[in-house]
Amino acid sequence: MNEAESVAHFRSTHGLDHLIDVHTHFMPRQVMDKVWAYFDSAGPLVGRPWPITYRHDEEERVARLRDFGVRRFTAMLYPHKPEMAAWLNSWAADFAARTPDCLHTATFYPEAEAKEYVAAAIEAGARVFKSHIQVGDYSPLDPLLDDVWGLLEDSGVPIVVHCGSGPAPGTYTGPAPMQELMRRYPQLTVIVAHMGLPEYREFLDLAEQYERVYLDTTMAFTDFVEEDTPFPEDQLPRLDALRRKILLGTDFPNIPYSYLHQLEVLERVAPDSEWIRAVCRENATSLFGLDG
Repeated sequence: MNEAESVAHFRSTHGLDHLIDVHTHFMPRQVMDKVWAYFDSAGPLVGRPWPITYRHDEEERVARLRDFGVRRFTAMLYPHKPEMAAWLNSWAADFAARTPDCLHTATFYPEAEAKEYVAAAIEAGARVFKSHIQVGDYSPLDPLLDDVWGLLEDSGVPIVVHCGSGPAPGTYTGPAPMQELMRRYPQLTVIVAHMGLPEYREFLDLAEQYERVYLDTTMAFTDFVEEDTPFPEDQLPRLDALRRKILLGTDFPNIPYSYLHQLEVLERVAPDSEWIRAVCRENATSLFGLDG
């Protein structure tokens, strides 16, 4: 079987007519090229070889997800400096308009203009935001983001936040800043990227404590990650208890293994097929108000 057929077999095994992937990357070509060049160089946040499995042009990457049966996906993009986020949001709005199965994605950076362009993105129909605390090297508690978090809390639009300290710690990564952020904005809808690795326990705690905190599976449980930061065995029962708060994420196309692998490793930790259906389809369907 080719990979698409193998993914179809996975879906059939678990009663999934389609998948929803909340953590996929689409960016302007020049930005994606720079991201790939960084991975190619085994940069300091990577520290080891990281081959890009799906190094294709944009049209082929979209087609590949559709071949895998991914009915909804995202365009996770993020700025690393001021005066970049509004431009990225403009590109993402255009991408969503020409790619109807992509959830309209937006982003932000701590700067004076952030409130204005985040409000504009919400008004334009953004369905999900991305905050990359590690790459952006900013604190989620930066006062320049106070109004942004307030807008997002009021709107209910989910934010995928890379806040864990993997693959390498950043200045502001780790659970403490996010714990304080949620204390200030308890109704914020946050999806913790990568299950919060390597601080799995603390971010599971956060999802337990706050009604609107979720986690995505991006890279978690894969052989690539388990080699250095294995998921704690004593935390596996909590995956069952939090089954309605875990969403499929993959990091496609920027992964050093197959898309199928990210799906198959879920079978290692899943208590049953119902859990896999919840993670791979139903939870995101409910959170984003999608058609069943």
